[in-house]
Amino acid sequence: MKRIIAFLTAALTLLINFTSGAQQNADNKSLLWQITGKGLTKPSYLFGTMHQICGDDYIWTDKMKSSLDKSEKVCFEMDMDDPGMMMAVTNGMIDNSGKELKDYFTPAQYELVKQYVKDSLGLDIIVFQKMKPVMLQTMMSLKDVNCNNPVSYEENIMKDAQKDNKEILGLEEPAEQLKVLETIPVDTIITKLLEEITQHKKEGDEEYQKLILAYKQQDIPALYQMITDSKSLNDDMGEFLDVRNKKWIPRMSDKMKKSSIFFAVGAGHLWGDNGVINLLRRDGYKVESVK
Repeated sequence: MKRIIAFLTAALTLLINFTSGAQQNADNKSLLWQITGKGLTKPSYLFGTMHQICGDDYIWTDKMKSSLDKSEKVCFEMDMDDPGMMMAVTNGMIDNSGKELKDYFTPAQYELVKQYVKDSLGLDIIVFQKMKPVMLQTMMSLKDVNCNNPVSYEENIMKDAQKDNKEILGLEEPAEQLKVLETIPVDTIITKLLEEITQHKKEGDEEYQKLILAYKQQDIPALYQMITDSKSLNDDMGEFLDVRNKKWIPRMSDKMKKSSIFFAVGAGHLWGDNGVINLLRRDGYKVESVK
């Protein structure tokens, strides 16, 4: 769950049925998809991101650049250049329950958390004292990207879009993503935090490296399988992926009617019976991989 939280999406079971089962072939190994049909006058594009990744693992092909260049607007999960977005997210992370972070732990547990935050993040835990526990878990999750040159697809795509004076759009308001995080019980978050600190499981790093390898191979079915098979995800897939994907389709459709859009969302949203690709096809669009 922690990586999904960290990426605010990110955030897959390979569902075998008539629709998704028929899609199992080499053409599915692509992070970039073209959307046409249903009366669209210009194609739009769907690209699967990793919200943070090491520079050596970063993929950006000529076809990806060309698709971005041809698009008139760019749309992320949230409007990344909205000056009020970060403030809204920050305000949404403030704990208004009357508790401070230390109140969620026993004194011994809190000392462990305090030392771990200092050692692994280089931060004083006081900066999280007024925040919800999920904020701390989010920050701790980012250390999975263990390199000196982490990069963000969203930031790079936004810079290119701004350079060409393209309008930046969002599929969700910050409050909608924060509401998803609110569905996670605080007790679950605390348990995961303590597990991260006390167990330091090597398999966690191995799992992350397998996820990155699937991404570099542009194997979105495999990526989806890993995410939905993750024991930490449990029953949260519906809220983190399915519900949000279904909500996005009419919003994407409305935007594509007006302009050619380059949609950049977490790669975990693309595949599956309720993935964005399949939902767009059900809605009447032609969605094809771009190699």
